[in-house]
Amino acid sequence: MSQAAAQTDDGWSRQVHALAGEAGISLVATVPDAGLTQLLRLCSDDDRFRVVTLSTEEEGVGMAYGAWLGGTRSLLCLQSSGAGNCINALALPAFTRSPCLMLVTMRGQEGEGNPAQFPMGRAVRAVFEAMGVVVMEAMTKEEVPVLFGQAADLAFGEGKACAVLVAQQVIGVKDFAK
Repeated sequence: MSQAAAQTDDGWSRQVHALAGEAGISLVATVPDAGLTQLLRLCSDDDRFRVVTLSTEEEGVGMAYGAWLGGTRSLLCLQSSGAGNCINALALPAFTRSPCLMLVTMRGQEGEGNPAQFPMGRAVRAVFEAMGVVVMEAMTKEEVPVLFGQAADLAFGEGKACAVLVAQQVIGVKDFAK
């Protein structure tokens, strides 16, 4: 985990981990990111969860649908730069009205050191909403578990695709100088 991510988590990963367990989530699909390291480690160390590493984010949308058909609740964890990989796949939960719960760590926001992250960072919300995803933005560490709980209730209670965007100011910026 990057130094910045380690310093800025302040417990939100533990809270999301607990809420995921309470929501009955047992499958976590991910393309790992430094901002998600603590949450993914907690899930990996917990027998209630199976963590599956994906080669591309769109696989996670299909995995969420297949899991749902099999009676399993899932969570897709990704970085905003991978959101574009999900666009076509997000037609599936929109068409089938099946849950697709996503936790997205943002890049391309204030403090970003990699200019290649800016275009997708600006587009994530609009792209997701265009595909019928309910988007909630956590701008503070306190908002992450609150919005995650709301998104999980909406996803699993109403069969919605929901994404909680965790602002870059919450996860910290990556230091490319090292």
